[in-house]
Amino acid sequence: MPLAVAIAYIDAYREQVVEGKKLGVEPICAVLNEAGVRIAPRTYWASKKRAPSKRAVRDEELKTEIQRVFHENYGVYGARKIHAQLRREGVGVARCTVERLMRQTGLQGLRRGRRPRTTVADGAELTAADLVERSFTATGPNRLWVADITYIRTFSGWVYAAFVIDVYSRMVVGWQVSTSLHTNLALDALEMGIWARKRAGHDVTGLVHHSDRGVQYRAIRYTERLAEADAVASVGSRGDSYDNAMAEAFNSLVKGELIHNPVSRGRGWYSIRDVEIAVAEYVDWYNHRRVHGQLGQYTPAEVESAYQAAGYDHTIKPTRAR
Repeated sequence: MPLAVAIAYIDAYREQVVEGKKLGVEPICAVLNEAGVRIAPRTYWASKKRAPSKRAVRDEELKTEIQRVFHENYGVYGARKIHAQLRREGVGVARCTVERLMRQTGLQGLRRGRRPRTTVADGAELTAADLVERSFTATGPNRLWVADITYIRTFSGWVYAAFVIDVYSRMVVGWQVSTSLHTNLALDALEMGIWARKRAGHDVTGLVHHSDRGVQYRAIRYTERLAEADAVASVGSRGDSYDNAMAEAFNSLVKGELIHNPVSRGRGWYSIRDVEIAVAEYVDWYNHRRVHGQLGQYTPAEVESAYQAAGYDHTIKPTRAR
């Protein structure tokens, strides 16, 4: 047993009361020595007088920063993202150090599992082709959007959330929450995306809008709205989640980082209003503060800003989704 571990053990038990008396340092040292751990009481007391090492002091400082970043980001960041965020803030630290200190403090990033499929196919012949073919890449914003719907269980019943995401920057451009799976849910999310982009002076002409073949996306009102915006509809094949993998992956993030996350779930999902407020806060965090591994540890907003600043000659190149 390393000396530091033996000292920590003594610290943990020397104040413990047994038969009305504290254990004390000497009896614990005696038991440890019998067990083959060589430590004398004077060694223990000498360690208490010794000033902490520079590494120990630095570790304590870093633990504070790591815990801050972890809790500021829904408690979902693992060592890779916490390391990236600290480096963004000018904190010089090795990733292996972040991993070590996270283990010591019991912090662990989100581990996501699979989720059930929720798409209800329209049962009609497709009028739009699959223009994406699982290649979720784009040369700039407003070239390719993906859309999907996920579900959330509340105390008052099921709530559904629709999202529209720009493939280039992973920006959530539109979203909506409803207690119904009717067409208006998806249509309102699309309307938000078109409105937000046009309000920012963006041109969505020629945009490819990709979705699964759910009835909400094949509805006449939805396809007419895409046509009005001079956008082109693209639809994945029946029963294949990989054909809309990026949108499905985002829904998985929302489930893991927000809905099922003990940090945010503590408030309770009582009704649609709770979900609406939480989703609004999450989308703002996701777009402007959450670093993304496939964006080189930048945020969606930073990627779009860099694209605009470069005069549409993008310098940050998002990698292909896996």
